[in-house]
Amino acid sequence: MIRDPDGFPAFLESLRRFVREQLVPREAEVARQDEVPDDLVRAMAAQGMFGYSIPEAYGGAGMSTEELIRAAIELSQCSVAFRARVGTNTGIGSEALVADGTAQQKERYLPRMASGELTGCFALTEPQAGSDATALRTTAMRDGDSFVLNGEKCFITNAPLAGLFTVMARTDPDAPGTRGISAFIVERGTPGLSTGQPYDKMGQAGSPVSSVHFDNCRVPAANIIGGQEGMGFKTAMKVLNKQRIHLAALCIGPAIRMLEDTMRFVAERQQFGKPLMDFQLIQAMLADCQTEIQAALALVLQTARERDAGQDVTLNASICKYFASEMCGRVADRCVQMHGGYGYIADQGIERFYRDVRLFRLYEGTSQIHQLTIARHTLTQAGYTPGR
Repeated sequence: MIRDPDGFPAFLESLRRFVREQLVPREAEVARQDEVPDDLVRAMAAQGMFGYSIPEAYGGAGMSTEELIRAAIELSQCSVAFRARVGTNTGIGSEALVADGTAQQKERYLPRMASGELTGCFALTEPQAGSDATALRTTAMRDGDSFVLNGEKCFITNAPLAGLFTVMARTDPDAPGTRGISAFIVERGTPGLSTGQPYDKMGQAGSPVSSVHFDNCRVPAANIIGGQEGMGFKTAMKVLNKQRIHLAALCIGPAIRMLEDTMRFVAERQQFGKPLMDFQLIQAMLADCQTEIQAALALVLQTARERDAGQDVTLNASICKYFASEMCGRVADRCVQMHGGYGYIADQGIERFYRDVRLFRLYEGTSQIHQLTIARHTLTQAGYTPGR
């Protein structure tokens, strides 16, 4: 759903210019320094990027799912670090509050997240609870009008920068599976909360990721998202259903950029007396890239519109994330291949994208987890009862 069909294209064009003129020229600097410079963070905040999906009542743009997807595709046609810097505020770091937060929680935190003053993150994954998120061991034990949190989270994007943590913890240790999991808001500076050193990663330089530790971390009971115990896993699934569509869009943008850069290269690079683009095997790889990009785009836009219409998109969100992340990996591989030896050299940029996009198939549900989810939903819709 596009709320302003006349004005939204102008917004996208402005965003496209900002990305190409302000962000792309500084990609190498971000990779070299392993951080997004403060002046660019301020510039992105001035563009309203931190508040894309936060309701207008709290200072955000209140974008529909389709609007968010179209903006994400434009923003992600540059170094992944730029998108990641704002991405937790426009995605998993704010969505729990937007979806299920109390009025007081929203009023306290969402305006500061929309402005970029406060960076959020989503702390679900643990050393023993990755794909099986229901196995989480972080506990939150009631003590008067507070809960005391103990445990460890890992692989948390923007944790080293975050001022606000959405934390999943078990409030009822005797409840099996998803029951007994509650969602908490924990502020940076709360005694007992600490973050580890940023990981040394394969790719996505400039996007800090670390562990989060809770050591007798006392949190007011008023910080349970929605004010109700035992609803945390349902909140997490709401967050992930939307974010999986969002992440699929964030796979399309880099694929478009890699294809554009590669077309420029094969048009200029000469072998055997003619440009590489004149060779049919190069054309075949270009065709495969474009076809898969367009297929992913159609799928993601369809699912975004279904979500905006109030439909259950659990299955299609998983399909989007699975297909788009795998597509992006295939496009990256073909583009490196078309660059030949130059594709293995950091100066070309395609080498960085190749490493950066590898993570897309791992976080927010591995491809294998999504295959299982898609199969189970497909069988269930057909009237069958798959085993586990």
